[in-house]
Amino acid sequence: MVLQVALKLRDRINNTTVGGNPMRAFMTRDGDFFVPLATRVEKARRVGADLFISIHADAFMRPEARGASVYALSERGASSAAARWLASKENDADRIGGVNLGVKDSLVQRALLDMSTTAQIKDSLTLGSAIVREIGGVGRLHKRNVERANFAVLRAPDIPSVLVETAFISNPEEERKLRSEAYQNDLANALINGIQKYFAANPPLARNRQV
Repeated sequence: MVLQVALKLRDRINNTTVGGNPMRAFMTRDGDFFVPLATRVEKARRVGADLFISIHADAFMRPEARGASVYALSERGASSAAARWLASKENDADRIGGVNLGVKDSLVQRALLDMSTTAQIKDSLTLGSAIVREIGGVGRLHKRNVERANFAVLRAPDIPSVLVETAFISNPEEERKLRSEAYQNDLANALINGIQKYFAANPPLARNRQV
């Protein structure tokens, strides 16, 4: 279900321009198979991505849990118990290694990583806020603000990154809704609208891409 949302978003991105320049989407996977968390981050960094969006549908212990959420990275604790639980659950699927910044001195590397991560989190919160507003227009939100947690898949220090929980598939009503192509289209439209609004206020930096 979430792969269908991702594929629909890919098509919308590939038919969108930013400042007259065409956008291009790169998928970390295009089929129903597992990709290690470190590989997902590395794929985004390899193509010089301007942003990274991880799309999920979660399950909770209680079937009444419902609504979409958007998460950004936090290195200093989660914004809620649910965010902490979800990050732990997602991270248990795999473990991510450190980021190689190409600097041998450990103190310099730590300082560079801290500065880069601080800027990444700020941009990620801006991106997340734009997406939350758009998703709130097409469906119910679990949280109205961008949540924070230490998701391994969001740890690329140089790419604004968010994780979108589209629905709780442990809720029968939400599972049926997410299986609907109409709702998948609504979600994909909300995501591309949020991306466009983010880039309108935060134009992507020019990069030399070897793709």
